[in-house]
Amino acid sequence: MIEYQSFDLPNGLKVIVHEDRDTQLAVLNLLYDVGSRDEDEHKTGFAHLFEHLMFGGSRHIESYDQALERVGGENNAFTSPDITNYYLTVPANNIETGFWLESDRMLSLSFDPRVLEVQRSVVIEEFKQRYLNQPYGDVWLKLRPLAYKNHPYKWATIGKEISHIEGATMQDVKDFFYKHYVPNNATLVVAGNVSLEQVRELSEKWFGDIPAQQRPSRSLPPEEAQTAKRSLTVEADVPAQAIYKVFHMPGRFSPKYHTADLLSDILGRGKSSRLYQTLVQEKRYFSTLNAYVTGSIDPGLLVISGKLHDGIRPEKGEEEIDMIISEVIESGVTDEELNKVKAQAESTVVFSEVELLNRAMNLAYYSLSGEVENVNRELDSIKAVTKDDIHNAAQEILRVENSSIMYYGRHTNK
Repeated sequence: MIEYQSFDLPNGLKVIVHEDRDTQLAVLNLLYDVGSRDEDEHKTGFAHLFEHLMFGGSRHIESYDQALERVGGENNAFTSPDITNYYLTVPANNIETGFWLESDRMLSLSFDPRVLEVQRSVVIEEFKQRYLNQPYGDVWLKLRPLAYKNHPYKWATIGKEISHIEGATMQDVKDFFYKHYVPNNATLVVAGNVSLEQVRELSEKWFGDIPAQQRPSRSLPPEEAQTAKRSLTVEADVPAQAIYKVFHMPGRFSPKYHTADLLSDILGRGKSSRLYQTLVQEKRYFSTLNAYVTGSIDPGLLVISGKLHDGIRPEKGEEEIDMIISEVIESGVTDEELNKVKAQAESTVVFSEVELLNRAMNLAYYSLSGEVENVNRELDSIKAVTKDDIHNAAQEILRVENSSIMYYGRHTNK
């Protein structure tokens, strides 16, 4: 259970306060409700580019990192298809420095052309090194457009192609900033050795004068129900042939999300899962094999991925996976299987609340569900899932016509 209080500033900034007097630290987490799903299809990668640009200096502060390090602070950020999240940790008595830093770059970036060129180069190099020049790096660049035909989840957070970042102009940057980096499109969580009164005062002092803007409307093209299996074969020089099989499933805040998540755990979480037990340990078709969900806010994907042993045809690997899927669709799962994955999932939730920073992030993220209190309903939602729920989810999600398969690597005819 995460205790919190909240209030809104007149400019629309949501503020959530989580007091923890057992620490001498404070966390400031600022979540902007913008991710790669909000990009123009012909100008992708901007949400991620902005994660870099936000550390390149703002109106009154030349170096964000130096200013924070002087007061003993640390910071980082990440971008996903759904959000861009910035966070810092400081000794609690220096928390005002965090307010100063975050408010100044929300007020205005420096828009220094040199910063744009530096960060553009950094992002392009990251694109090349992480996605193009390492084994399996481009898997999601190819798998997303196979699974999604309409929704902007069809491109990766890094962007659809390097040329979009190469062609980014300063006007593009300004347009994106003033559209999305506004107080009424953000949630601020302050956690640690702080008080509600202190946070309210600092929030009004540092963020209160930043004007609200028209909040960006989100009208994303929905992904139509898939009616036929899709497949793609990719030839690549990688150590082992791999299979990536995905199924459309409910989004993160759907009442059916946890059922789908637990279904994926039964299939492929850990060495006692069905896929691992049968196809890695017993039959030895795969060297690695797991299942997981993407956890995106809009309808996401249940993913089964694995690397085959030499000499095993990918079609054979898929056939064996499908046999296990068919068993679950036809017969459901056991009490033992469901209880095991529930215990694992419950432990994950509990451990996620140990660290102060994680608590702050969870509060910020759940603010997007429309009701922050949903953060404290996770355990009940997991516990409520039944065997019948799992069986129904398997029949609904794991249908052949709802699947896409990518064979990736050096093809073998053996």
